[in-house]
Formats: sequence, structure tokens, C-alpha cells
Amino acid sequence: MTDSLPISAQASAPYLAGLNDSQRDAVLATEGPVLVLAGAGTGKTRVLTTRLAHILAARRATPGQLLAVTFTNKAAREMRERVEAIIGRPTGSWWIGTFHALGARILRRHAEKVGLKSNFTILDADDQLRLVKQMTEGAGVDTKRFPDRAVLALIQRWKDRGLTPDRVTAAEGGDDRRLLAAYTRYQDRLRELNAADFGDLLLHCLTLFREAPEVLADYQRGFKYMLVDEYQDTNVAQYLWLRALAMGHNNLCCVGDDDQSIYSWRGAEIANILRFEKDFPGAKVIRLEQNYRSTGNILAAASGLIANNGGRLGKTLWSAGEAGDKVQVRGTWDGEDEARCVCEEIEALQNRGVSAGRMAILVRAGFQTREFEERLITVGVPYKVIGGLRFYERQEIRDAIAYLRVVAQPDDDLAFERIVNVPKRGLGTAALRTLHEAARAGRMSLTQAAERLLRTDELKPKPRGELAKLLEDFTRWRAMAGAERPADLTAIVLDESGYVEMWKQEKSPDAQGRVENLRELVASLADFDALGGFLEHVALVMENDDAEESEKVSIMTLHGAKGLEFDVVFLPGWEERLFPHQRALEESGAAGLEEERRLAYVGLTRARRKAYVSFAGSRRVYGRWEPAVPSRFIDELPPAHVEVAGTPGVYGGGAVREIERPTGLFSDDDAFAPRQRRRQRAPVIDADSWQVTPPPKKESRFAAGQRIFHQKFGYGRILAVDGDKLEIAFDKAGTKKVMESFVEAA
Repeated sequence: MTDSLPISAQASAPYLAGLNDSQRDAVLATEGPVLVLAGAGTGKTRVLTTRLAHILAARRATPGQLLAVTFTNKAAREMRERVEAIIGRPTGSWWIGTFHALGARILRRHAEKVGLKSNFTILDADDQLRLVKQMTEGAGVDTKRFPDRAVLALIQRWKDRGLTPDRVTAAEGGDDRRLLAAYTRYQDRLRELNAADFGDLLLHCLTLFREAPEVLADYQRGFKYMLVDEYQDTNVAQYLWLRALAMGHNNLCCVGDDDQSIYSWRGAEIANILRFEKDFPGAKVIRLEQNYRSTGNILAAASGLIANNGGRLGKTLWSAGEAGDKVQVRGTWDGEDEARCVCEEIEALQNRGVSAGRMAILVRAGFQTREFEERLITVGVPYKVIGGLRFYERQEIRDAIAYLRVVAQPDDDLAFERIVNVPKRGLGTAALRTLHEAARAGRMSLTQAAERLLRTDELKPKPRGELAKLLEDFTRWRAMAGAERPADLTAIVLDESGYVEMWKQEKSPDAQGRVENLRELVASLADFDALGGFLEHVALVMENDDAEESEKVSIMTLHGAKGLEFDVVFLPGWEERLFPHQRALEESGAAGLEEERRLAYVGLTRARRKAYVSFAGSRRVYGRWEPAVPSRFIDELPPAHVEVAGTPGVYGGGAVREIERPTGLFSDDDAFAPRQRRRQRAPVIDADSWQVTPPPKKESRFAAGQRIFHQKFGYGRILAVDGDKLEIAFDKAGTKKVMESFVEAA
């Protein structure tokens, strides 16, 4: 056993200088289980590295007796470098890395005990998906009901919960025996290939610890001290892995923040941190509450908001620094007005010396970025999208625009090739090869070649029929292009092509976000009179200079912002259904609401100097103006730490006012100004209840009983009129509700 330094020598070590009392306690409490509740901006990284350096410097353990778990390889490298800088020597054989890296290290030593060889291959996501496809076909899984990506996601969820096929119960989703059979076949095939996926790196370790207790005992004796970062983000398998290893010396230190647990959608279990004291009796809980990042008003607003959560251990952030500016809350007319206000404030801050690189726009959903991207381009402020693609670079947006390009220009081969079999129409490799050969031979476009192939026998009957239907669709859509507004035409194309339905049926975690992005695309076309004008606009936006800039405004989702900080943070879209997100409430109820509130807390605590919260009174969805209700989270911000900006009476008990929508929102030189904009009455916001009364409904040009014609559903008779929505009994399609812009008098 390593001799340790006397207590007096430890307490006076130079690396302890500058730590506050709570940080010092967290560093020196080396024995027994310890939970460090590290609030945002409380110096967590310094505590982590100093604690590890202290254990080594005080000779309480050798590097090989330490196990430190981080959530990224980058964090592991930085931690190693900082510890070595403190102690002045290399850490050598120290076990530090991510869960998966450490799991792989253990597994390669004992692979044969779980049916693998030590040189096993770790499959990437593409390989996993291909393997799942083979297994679902063999197990008789209904791939229309359970697409391959959905099956893979289910298997990964089981692995995140530490469940091998024989341990999956009906309560865990194992009631469908075909899905469970696919999982079993998948695992068997992995062993045959001497391969593992990322979930296996911990799952096989759990099997190893359970079936080879002597191996577990060796590791329990070997790891004298264990430290885990971001404990609130651990899943069940990670928790079981840690707990098994910690049962030896019981010197486990977990560092995390229950108020920043925002990843349940990828398996994180907040219960792991909430029940720490129960899992490890006698555990010491140390709260880091002094914040070194944000001003007092921002911290007070964030603390007041998160206090509404019931599932938390409790702490209150505070700062010894200045109170600073209050959190600014602004109500705007609509999404475009919100983007305008944010970008005007960015420009004003730049004029006052704040660089673009110190500002960030944090959104709840990816589709929100479009209006900010376009506005920033208009005013010439450089920006970057962190953790994702720019709006018009996203797969679903590129696909949708490819459809529109072919509508506008039938000879656009690149666009036609992109979507000819998306969604799948049975036009496989052989059919596309024939199509390309015909085009090259005749020196014509793919569309022209396709038209000729319909009159020959080069294609088999099924692909020929599908190709004929697609060309008929494009012919019909082109005929509609002159009469329909671009937004309406796009909605029709995406609907009738089956493209939106394809993503609705997709079970992958990002599918719903893709559908939201498509809705936002349709909304963006409402400002254009002609399809060609929109396509030209997109080309110019995509051609926007993306040269390296030292200073750019960051745009990212709130989930992607965790761990980052900026002088100025803009938090748009604080509206019910958007934030808190309706899907989170529907899927997880009260637990979902609490996670959404934690997400709001994370957003506020990213700001060092200024935080701006905004909401819109209405948003355009599929070309329609829909009223929006301010988020309940705004009501939960402590009024003493909030400043209302913009329209009087939209926050905190002011008088209800009816205000005309202002004209002149767009200047003449605004590249994104709509050519025509109707004057309309703004939504009325009740300041006490936060209810929004929508604008008066526009009178319809149709009446009940009138005969009409719809391009898709044919002839029918109007049963009821509700603003611009019509309920129609169609002669052949039955009763449906449609927008009046889609019909014409018969």
C-alpha cells in the first residue's frame, strides 16, 4: 500500500491555493463515496483535475490505481495534461478515458470469456445497420412497421439498459418475439464475425463481471480510487459497470449536476444521480454553488426557474461578482420579427465592441435556425452552425429543393438523380443504369431519356410503371406552378411524392426533427411569389462566403450548447409546444416537462454577461399564421431579475393592449423582403394569463353549399367554412378538411 503524506502537508499543498471552501472539500474528501454536485460555472474541471493530482501528489495511489471516466476523448486528454502539469511528471498507466474506451480496454484483455478474440472489430453505425437488416429479414420482422433503423435503436436501448437478449422482458419491450429474435440473431452474428458494437463494450463487461467474478475481484482490488465526470448523463449499463468496479475500495467520486440532465432521449438516467446516497450508504454530498461565469441576475433568474422542478437534490447558484444586467424578455410579432430583433441587437452589441465570436443563438429545435441564418446573411454578420449543418445543407431540405428544381427545370439531371428513387419507388441500380445509358446515348437529359424509355421495353414493367407515375406527377406539378403559391405547391409536392410520409414513418430519433424542418421550408416560401425566385435565393444563400472567420456568431441547439459559455446568449422561441416541446410532454409527461425546464436552465447559464429570452405572438406553419402562447418558463422567471423589452404590456401584469402590426418592417434593400406583405392585426397578448388571442379570421371567398374543384381530390361540395379552412364532401375522396387556397370554384 502506498504511504500517504501527513495531513498538514496535504492541506498546505500549493495546488490547493485559490480553491474556495467547497472546492477544497471536494478535493480533500478522498475516502469513501463522494457526490460532488457541481453547478454550472462553478469550477468543476479545476476540482476534477486537482482532486486527481492531490491523490497522486499525496501518494495515496499510483497512477495505475486510478480510474477516471470522462464523456469525451478530448476531455480525457485535457484532464491528463492538467494533472501532469500540476504534479510535474507523466501519469503513465493511468486508466482514463470514456466509458467505451475503458470498456474496450478491459474487454480486449478477457475477450475469450465472452466468446470473442482479443482482436475483435468494433463496428461503426453503417455496419451495424447493414447487419440489422440481414437479421430482421431472417427473423420475419415487419420492416414497414419496424424499419431497420428503429430496430437498431431498440437494440441499442436494450444494451444501454444492460440487457442481453435473455434478460429482455415484456416490460422492456420484449413482447414482440420477432424483434427479440432479431436481437438474438444480431448478437450471435457479431460473435461469428468476431465483432462488437459500441453498446457491447459495456454489455460484455457486465457479462464478464457476472460470469467471471475472479476477474471483477482483480479490478476491484486494482482500482483504489475512481472518479466519474458528468454522472447525471450516465445510462443504466454505465451505472452498473461503475457500481461493480467500485465495490472494492468504495472510493468512488461522482461529479455531476442533476439540474443539467438533458439527455434522456439517448438513455441518460437522472435517477442515477438522485439515488446516489441510497446506492452508496454513508456518501458525502458536496455542493459547488459559487459561480465564476455568470452575473448575479442571470444566476438568480436561472435558479428561480429550476426551483420549479421537483426531481432534484437542490442547490442555489450565486456569484460574488456584479449583479449585471437583468435577463431581457422580449415579445415579438412573429418568427421573422424575432430574428430581426435578435440580429439588430447583435449589430448594436458589435458597435459597442462585443465580437461576434462571443455571442450565441441557442434554439430548442433545429428548424428554428433558418430565419436567423438568413437574417444574419442579410445584415452581413458571419455565423457558424455548431453541431449540425446549416439549414439548406440538411439532407431533407436538399431533397425537397431537388424536387422543386425538377419542377422548375425538367433537365436538371443532378436534382432528378437525387430524388428519382427517394422515397423508394423500386427504381434500383439496374433501372438507373439503364436510364443513364439511354441519356448518354441520346445526348439528352435524364427526364427526356425517361420519357423515351416508357415507350420501349428496356425497363421491366414495375420500374417502368413507377417511372411513368413520377413523370406524370412532375407534369401535373408544373401545370400547378403557375396557379399555386410556391408554399402551397411545395406542400403538395412533398405530400403527393410521399416524401413527408417517408420521414413520418421513419423511427429514428431525428426523423421528427426532419419533418419540422420540412414544415419550416414550406413556411419560408410564403415570402416568394414565384418558385424561380425562391430557388435563386437558395442558390445565393448556399453560395454565401464560408471562408474562415476568426469571429462568428454561433448558432446551435440547446442540447449542443451544454458545456459551452458565451458573453451574450439569445434564447428565442420560448413558446408552448416549442419550448417546452410538445413531443417531450406527450412522451414523458411530468418527467419530460422537468427535463425541458433543465434545458432552459442550461441555456440561461451559458451566458456570462447578457441573456435575452424572446417569444413570438404567432408563427407561420405550412404557410399559415398560427397563434403562439408564451412558454410557462417565462412566467417562472423571477420578476426581480427580468427586464421587459419591446411592446409594453406583454410581461408581468401590464395592461392588455390591442396593437396594429407595424408596417415598414423590411427596408427596400432587404434581400429577403417579401414582394407583397399584407397588413394584419397583431395577436393580442393577455399579460396576466399569457394567453394569446389570434388575429380576426379573414373572411373566406367560399360559402357552404358551393361546388368546388380540388387538384388532388376532384369535385366536391363545401359543408362548412372556418376562416381559410374548408370542410368538403368530395364526390370520390370522401369528407376532408383543406385550405381554401387549394380549391377553386367549379
